[in-house]
Amino acid sequence: MSVVDPAIVLLVTAAATATLGTVVAWLADRGGRRNDSATMRWLAAGIVCIAVLPFGVNYLLEPLVGLSDAATLLAVLVCFNAGLVAILYSLEGT
Repeated sequence: MSVVDPAIVLLVTAAATATLGTVVAWLADRGGRRNDSATMRWLAAGIVCIAVLPFGVNYLLEPLVGLSDAATLLAVLVCFNAGLVAILYSLEGT
């Protein structure tokens, strides 16, 4: 019986999340452009910040720059918070 490396499972799961987030954000942006809706564009930006940017921080920026674990976690949390603010703005601010 072969054992799957947990790091590989984590990478595949994170990549799937980033891919699905990209598709959903693209659809929201496409709808925003078609209907000239700033709300949908803010929603798309929020989805990118929540689903796509953390993958980039963890698997691209961290190895490239050599961020510490604390700096990586801080950057991911900033992405999450920026995404939530963008989504909140899309729901309440426009």
